[in-house]
Amino acid sequence: MTSGIAAGTEAALIETAHALADAARDAILPHFRASALVVDNKQAGGFDPVTEADRAAEAAMRAVLAQRRPDDAILGEEAGRAAGTTGLTWVLDPIDGTRGFMSGTPTWGVLIALADAHGPRYGLIDQPYIGERFEGGLGRATWTGPRGGGALGVRGTTRLADATLMTTFPEIGTPAERAAFARVAGGVRLVRYGCDCYAYALLAAGHVDLVIEAGLQPYDIQAPIAVIEAAGGVVTDWDGRPAHAGGRVIAAATPALHAAARAALAAPGPAEGG
Repeated sequence: MTSGIAAGTEAALIETAHALADAARDAILPHFRASALVVDNKQAGGFDPVTEADRAAEAAMRAVLAQRRPDDAILGEEAGRAAGTTGLTWVLDPIDGTRGFMSGTPTWGVLIALADAHGPRYGLIDQPYIGERFEGGLGRATWTGPRGGGALGVRGTTRLADATLMTTFPEIGTPAERAAFARVAGGVRLVRYGCDCYAYALLAAGHVDLVIEAGLQPYDIQAPIAVIEAAGGVVTDWDGRPAHAGGRVIAAATPALHAAARAALAAPGPAEGG
């Protein structure tokens, strides 16, 4: 088995990622805000929704890869793993934020990452309904949308007291994890909820400063890691280790802000204001 990205292949890989995002857009948009949307529950004793749009989008992306990159591995939320021989894995979340999708909010997204043995090398966050796309890695850190585009870049915020913090669910993780999150939330300027992967795009674009979450899967976070790191930010787990396997994740605009948030997560008591 070979490993890594061969020199001179970056442009073709980026082109493939955009082809995947285009295919997902085409598969998803006919279902968004449709009155007859079919929603199934994947979790016995709880609620983990999946829609026909999730399944159709992942199938469309896998079809593109079968044509363009048949020897690469795939990890997708809906159809699981497919082995490869190149040392590269496409990590796919066809709709990150299915609860938002089924509620009609335009803050869900398609997540596409390209990873090797060391983690994500390139990531793409696409919001099909708005028409915005954020990409990072392999020499890219850019966004495009209906009102233009440009370079991605995180803000220079270093103090919790000046920071805007986002997470998807107010009831983050376990009771202990919720208490840790509350320590950070108590020391920041503003807390907002509910944006799923779009929150990570906003961090990379310089609009918010922190995203803290728990209970993530690899397909939830690998694309955001690549995009945020390319934009100059920091992403680790709550203990400061690589986060590409998922779990508890903290994404921050600057190393100083990341350190302050990690300290607040770890230590009981009021959050450090910077």
